[in-house]
Amino acid sequence: MNRAPTLDDFVLAGIALAAGLLLAFVARAVLRWLAGHAERTRWSGDDVIVDALRTVVPWASVAGGAASAAAVLPLTRTVQHQVNQTLQVLLILVVTLSAARVVSGLVRTVTMSRSGVAGSATIFVNITRVLVLAIGFLVMLQTLGISIAPLLTALGVGGLAVALALQDTLANLFAGVHILASKTVQPGDYIRLSSGEEGYVVDINWRQTTVRQLSNNLVVIPNGQLAKTNMTNYSRPEQQLTIVVQAGVGYDSDLEHVERVTAEVVTEVMTDITGAVPDHEPAVRFHTFGDSRIGFSVILGIGEFSDQYRIKHEFIKRLHRRYHAEGITIPAPTRTVALQQGAVLIPQQRSGEDAGAGYTGGE
Repeated sequence: MNRAPTLDDFVLAGIALAAGLLLAFVARAVLRWLAGHAERTRWSGDDVIVDALRTVVPWASVAGGAASAAAVLPLTRTVQHQVNQTLQVLLILVVTLSAARVVSGLVRTVTMSRSGVAGSATIFVNITRVLVLAIGFLVMLQTLGISIAPLLTALGVGGLAVALALQDTLANLFAGVHILASKTVQPGDYIRLSSGEEGYVVDINWRQTTVRQLSNNLVVIPNGQLAKTNMTNYSRPEQQLTIVVQAGVGYDSDLEHVERVTAEVVTEVMTDITGAVPDHEPAVRFHTFGDSRIGFSVILGIGEFSDQYRIKHEFIKRLHRRYHAEGITIPAPTRTVALQQGAVLIPQQRSGEDAGAGYTGGE
């Protein structure tokens, strides 16, 4: 249009812009009310969606009002096109950022619900966020009239060179994706590597896996190394597991009595100690005629790997006290020494270093 804007044009433009602002205010109030209802639901995904809409809808309303105001004013075709293009780019930017927040939030919700832990697998969150932002950036370039075909071609050629230069990084990236997709390791699992590192998996990101040891130190393991090494996962397929404590009694002991007393102690420990499995069946298995005692194994049930130390500690204390009360002996190893001159056999108890502890517990 070549005519000069009139007062009526400015009034109509103001009305259109005010309508957009009013619509944005009303939409924000409605979405705030929806956010309150979403917080009371069990699924956290609706919180993410409503939070993103609280950003997109008001901005879209403002952009619509501005576009309507620009359409009312007698602007030239070039200025009108630039205004519309600017508003489109602004709206695409807001939608892209909000979509990245929604998608990454939903992915985080899914990973947390599947692993059942508070920690999140950030590798999937970061990958989805980058993909959404990249798509939004390409759409923005296309809206500005910039052809993305040469850009995609250049990215394809340059991607090969980048892949060769960052092959270790990419190996860690794909190894992390494979680990999470196969569900061999999830945040919250207790793992032990063949190289000796062990602890709780805190997070798996695009490059590395962070493991927290029982001493509260963090061990950082590259995903590629984690995928290649032998690993024991003590949290899968079930978090509950069993441990074996070795013990022994004298040859003059009544083994039926020993088995009954030991089973009672196991039941007591499984019921009283936090972290034990109350419904665990006591299991006592005699297995060895030793030099000075009959060895047997006691199988205990524990809720998770780190509970074993407390449970073994309490079990050994209570078993020793109960054996003492029942008159069950735990003999120390003895050695017979033959003296050539007098041909007298003198039984001697071995020293502390040779004999060790008369009763030891372990797996």
